[in-house]
Amino acid sequence: MNCQAERRRGVVPFALLLTVITLFNAGIALAQKFDFTIDAEQFPCGKYDDMQAIIWYGSDARMSQAQLAAYCAPVLWFSPDEPLLRGGQGKEIMIPEPFPFEDSTNAPVVYYRVRNILERSDAKATAYEPDASARENAIIDLKNVAGIDLDFFFYYPSEAGLGGHQHDVEFAEFQLVVWRRDNCATAKYHLVVTKVIGKAHGLQWYDNTLGVDEFTRFPMHLLVEEGKHATCTDKNADGYYTPNYDVNRRVNDAWAVRDVIRGGTLYTGGYESWMAKVRRPEHRVFPPLPGDSPLRKQFVKRGEYAPDHAVYVLRPFPSAEKASLDLKHFIADKGDPNWPAVAKNTGAKQFSRWVGSEPFVKSLAVAFYADGDVGISGVFPFFIVKNLEDPMAGGFITHRVIFKDKNLRDASWMLHYTPSASRWIDSYFSAGVEWDKENAPEGSEKKLTTTTEFVLETGIKFRVNLIHSPLKFLTAVTDFWGVRFGVKNNGFFEIDKLRYVVEFGAGTW
Repeated sequence: MNCQAERRRGVVPFALLLTVITLFNAGIALAQKFDFTIDAEQFPCGKYDDMQAIIWYGSDARMSQAQLAAYCAPVLWFSPDEPLLRGGQGKEIMIPEPFPFEDSTNAPVVYYRVRNILERSDAKATAYEPDASARENAIIDLKNVAGIDLDFFFYYPSEAGLGGHQHDVEFAEFQLVVWRRDNCATAKYHLVVTKVIGKAHGLQWYDNTLGVDEFTRFPMHLLVEEGKHATCTDKNADGYYTPNYDVNRRVNDAWAVRDVIRGGTLYTGGYESWMAKVRRPEHRVFPPLPGDSPLRKQFVKRGEYAPDHAVYVLRPFPSAEKASLDLKHFIADKGDPNWPAVAKNTGAKQFSRWVGSEPFVKSLAVAFYADGDVGISGVFPFFIVKNLEDPMAGGFITHRVIFKDKNLRDASWMLHYTPSASRWIDSYFSAGVEWDKENAPEGSEKKLTTTTEFVLETGIKFRVNLIHSPLKFLTAVTDFWGVRFGVKNNGFFEIDKLRYVVEFGAGTW
C-alpha cells in the first residue's frame, strides 16, 4: 500500500513538469512562426537591395494577375540526370511543357493561379476586378489587399521511377503580404513573400516549407526531383538541399528532394544527403521577370537577361474541361477552377491563415488498442485544432487518450511525442496518468475502486501512406493507417505491471 501511495504522489509533480516543459516549447514555436519583420527606418523608400523578399514595389496599386505572377515566378533547377531533359541543357531545355490540349510553344511553360486574395478590413473598394475576355488581364488592386496566395504549376508528360506513369502535375505555393508605406511617394506598395511551399507527392505532411527571412534569395529557386518532379525550396540558390535551412517548417517530415527514388526504390524515412544529386547552373530554367523587376539585374549579362538559359512562358492555370480522361484528375484535384477566392480580412481568419493551422481532421488518430485489456485509443493536436512542433528536436507533441477494459471503464491521458508524422517507421514516447477501476471487495459500499498511477509507454510505429493506393478514398479522413508495438509500465520510481502494447488503426500518430 505504501508503494502504491508513493506512485500516486509521483503522478502530480511529473505531469506538472511535462506540462511546464511543453508550454515553454509552445511559446518558442509560436515565436518562430514569423521569421523576420521589416524595419521601415532601416530601408529608405525604394532601397531594398538587402531585402530580396520584397519582390516588387511601386506607387501604382493596380496590377494584372499576369504581372503579379511574373514578379513572383521561381527558377526551376533540374537534376543533371532528369530523364525528360534528354541530355539537354541551357536554352535546349523544354520542360515543363504546356498541357497537351493547349497550343505548343518553343519554350518551357509554367502555369500560375491566384488562389486566394485576402481583402483589407479597411478596404474602400473591391480588391479584384475580373476580365471576361482574358483571365490574365484581371486586375488586383493592392491598396485594398492584405495578402495573396499564389500557386505555380508544372506539367511533365511522364514520371519515371517507382510507380511511374503518364502525366505529372506538380506545384509550389507562395504566400504574399502587401506592405504599405503611404509616406513613400515612389514606393507606396510592396509585395513581400513570407512563405514558400514546395509540394511533394500529394501529401501535406511531405511539404517542403520555407518561412522566408532576410537571408532568402529571390527569385526563389526550386529544386525539381529527378524523374518524380517533387519541388523543394533552395533558400540560398546554391543547388544543395540543407535541412533546417532550405526548409524550416516540419523539417523531420519534409520530403526534401530524393533523386534516388528514380531508380525504383522508395525511401520514406528521414532525409539523407546522399538522396539528392548536385545541381549544375546549366540545368536551370528561368522565369520571365519583367523589365522593372528589382531581381532581374543579377541575371543580366551583356545587356541580355539570362542569355545562357531557357526562359519559360507563364500561362493561367486552366480547368480540366478540355483534358483527356487520363489527364483530367491531375488537374481537377488541384482545387477550384473558378479562382481567385476573395475573402474579407478578420482577426480570427487572419490568424488561421497566416499562422498556418493544419486541417484538424488530418491530425486525428483512432485505433484499436490492447495491453492485456482491450479498448480504443485516440490522439489529437496539443492545441486541439493546431499541432505543436518541438522546436528543438523536431517532431510533434500531442495528447493521447485510451479507454479500455470492461465497458471502457479504465482511462489514460498521456503526452505523446513522435519524431515525425509521416515516416514509414518511427519511435514514440508517451507519459501521463492512468485511472484503473476494479470491482470493490464484497461488503464495500462502493461497487468500484479507482487507482491513479503514473504510466509510461515507448515503442515503434509503422505507417502506410494510402494516397496512391486503391484505398485512397480513406485519405479524406487521414493520410495514413498504421500499427504500433510498444512496452508499457505503471509507476514512476518503481516499475509495475510491465506489459506489451499492440495498436492498429487510422492516423499519423
